[in-house]
Amino acid sequence: MVMISKQAKDGFNHLLIKAIKSSLVMPSADACEVNFLTDLAESEETKMVILTVSSYLFRLMVFIYFTPDDNTKEYYARINKTHSSDMSDQSFYDAIAECGNICCGILNRDLSQFFPHIGMSTPNIIDKNCSSYLNVLGCGHIQHFKVNVNDINAASFYVSLCVSDYADLHFMLDISEEETSTGELELF
Repeated sequence: MVMISKQAKDGFNHLLIKAIKSSLVMPSADACEVNFLTDLAESEETKMVILTVSSYLFRLMVFIYFTPDDNTKEYYARINKTHSSDMSDQSFYDAIAECGNICCGILNRDLSQFFPHIGMSTPNIIDKNCSSYLNVLGCGHIQHFKVNVNDINAASFYVSLCVSDYADLHFMLDISEEETSTGELELF
C-alpha cells in the first residue's frame, strides 16, 4: 500500500498556498488569508477550473471554484489588468483559466525541485457538481482551502488540492529560507 507522508502533505499544501498568493491575488492586496477547510459545504460556486500536475509518482489536481458573476469577473479583470466591461464570457473564462495556469506553473516549478519528469495539463472549466466525485479518485491527500483577499474589492474563493499517489511520496520542504527571503529585487 502506497502512502503520502505527513511532511509531503504539508509540503504540497504549503507550495499550493504560496502559488495561490503569487498568482490569484492582486499584488496590491492588503492581506490574503488562506484557511484550511474539511469540506466545501459552505461553497456556493457553480464552476471550477481543473488543472493537473503529474509525475511518474503522483497526479496532483488543483480545483479553483468560482461563479461567473460580476464580482468575480471584476476581480479577475483587475488581475489581468483589464476592465470587466471589456471581457466577453469567453475572455473571462480564458482569464480565470490563465490565472489557474500560472498558479499551477508556480507549483510545477517548485515541485520539480523534488520530483524529476514533472509536467502539467492545460486548464479545463467544468461544473462544480463534478467535485462531489473527488473521493472516488482514490486520492491519498485531499485538502480544501478558503482564500480571503482584502483589497479594494474584498474577494473570497475556494481551492481544492487532490493528490493521487502511485508510489510512496516523501519530501521535506525547508520553509525557513522562504520566510527569511523577502523576494525583493536588489539593484547595484
